Amino acid sequence: MAPADGKVVVIEEVQADEYFTDKRIQVSIFMSPLNVHVNRNPVGGEVVYSEYHPGKYLVAWHPKSSTENERHSVVYRKDGKEILVKQIAGALAKRICNYVKPGQSVHQTDEMGFIKFGSRVDLLLPLDAKIHCKIGDRPQGGVTVIATW
Repeated sequence: MAPADGKVVVIEEVQADEYFTDKRIQVSIFMSPLNVHVNRNPVGGEVVYSEYHPGKYLVAWHPKSSTENERHSVVYRKDGKEILVKQIAGALAKRICNYVKPGQSVHQTDEMGFIKFGSRVDLLLPLDAKIHCKIGDRPQGGVTVIATW
């Protein structure tokens, strides 16, 4: 499920740079200051990793915002598969809140946190995930299916 309201701005295969060492499919959702900034668990399962990273405040649609901006990364495990979600602060966003902790069992679409003002959420999915969105789509957090596997 979509972890946030916004606009799909990236769908591409990437070399993971955190937690994973393999290639993944990245789906990025940009949240303008007008979107709801509550972020939701994209899947139910176990939280196996949760890490805050201080950083810059580049505009959230900038490609380097995924690795250089302030962000909070969470890895969820369900049915032997893992996905990573990054909450990324943008040029206006100066605060990321995240409520989940490693070892916690979470439900799909429950709140995982929020980001103030314009920002972005990246999903790093397994390569065999079937993507159900395209660039320019406007998913609703906790409602729109982004991928299945």
